Amino acid sequence: MTLDQLTPGSSCTITGLSAANMLGQRLLDMGIFPGLTLRVIRNAPLEDPMQVEIEGYSISLRHEEARFVEVKTDEDR
Repeated sequence: MTLDQLTPGSSCTITGLSAANMLGQRLLDMGIFPGLTLRVIRNAPLEDPMQVEIEGYSISLRHEEARFVEVKTDEDR
């Protein structure tokens, strides 16, 4: 499952990143890396971007970027 498929209120653990090059580095620089738990806060009115909370701070990601973040939801555990 990827991050862009989650709905607001969902929690998950990042299991991997499938992005490479500049996008992969950008995600890492934003603090998105395997092992972290995050929560989807909300989607913008037109569904893009999405706001997620990681380690007590909020970031916004486009769905186009979030599809490269592989996650495991809390329900899958």
